[in-house]
Order: sequence, then C-alpha cells, then structure tokens
Amino acid sequence: MPKKNYPRVGVAAIIEMNGQVLLVKRKNAHGAGSWAVPGGHLEYGETPEECAIRETQEEVGVEITDVCFAAITNDIFAEEGRHYITIWMRGSLASGEPRIAAAREVAEVGWFSWKTLPSPLFIPLKNLVGGQGYPEDKIVKI
Repeated sequence: MPKKNYPRVGVAAIIEMNGQVLLVKRKNAHGAGSWAVPGGHLEYGETPEECAIRETQEEVGVEITDVCFAAITNDIFAEEGRHYITIWMRGSLASGEPRIAAAREVAEVGWFSWKTLPSPLFIPLKNLVGGQGYPEDKIVKI
C-alpha cells in the first residue's frame, strides 16, 4: 500500500520592532537559502503560542511575550512533495538580542522592512505577504 502524504503543522513567529520584522535565512532544511521568520513544527501537546516562544528561543536566542494568533497559510512545496498549514503568531521581543542560536538551521539573522524584504522568501512567508492566507483582513499587506 502506498504511503499517504498528510499536511504538517508549522508555526511562524512574527516579531516586529521599529517598523521592521525579524527574519532568518534557513539552512539544512527544506527551503534552505530562503528567508523566513523564526518557526518550526508544532510538537505533540504544544500550543501554537508555546511553539512560537520555543522556536524563537531555539533559533535566534530571544524571548518573546504577548504571543497571539495572526493568520494561517496553506503552503504547498511542490518540488519537495510537502504540504504545510502554517499558523502565524505575533509576539513582542521581551529580552535578548537576535543572533544565530541554532547554527545548524540558521545561516543569517536580520531586521528587514516589510517593503524591502530579502529574497528569496520561504514559501509560507511569500504566501503571507502575497495575501494568500486566512483571515484575509489579518494578512500582512505590503
């Protein structure tokens, strides 16, 4: 019997400061070389808020607070045969200075204006800024 493919759940943490968003350049994972917000797989028993806090700490070494729901995107990685539902959460920087905390997963870290995002963008972020998410009134407009 052939293996069935199921969507996985990812959580992405939008952290903004002074009109800029914190991004990481991915490495050693699907989407390597593309820019994304900190995030990762939702673990069993974990809330999206907990996942956003954990992934942000693991990837960029900062603590976030006031984490709340922002949007959902439906992300198809056709070349890799992967499908993700990404839950977008917003959080406020509570402490720490962003840095590469997970050298195996992150190549670069930086703050960028929504109007001048680097490229290429990770497919979920590309979908979010392209208005392909839910609810439509919560999608980032650039």
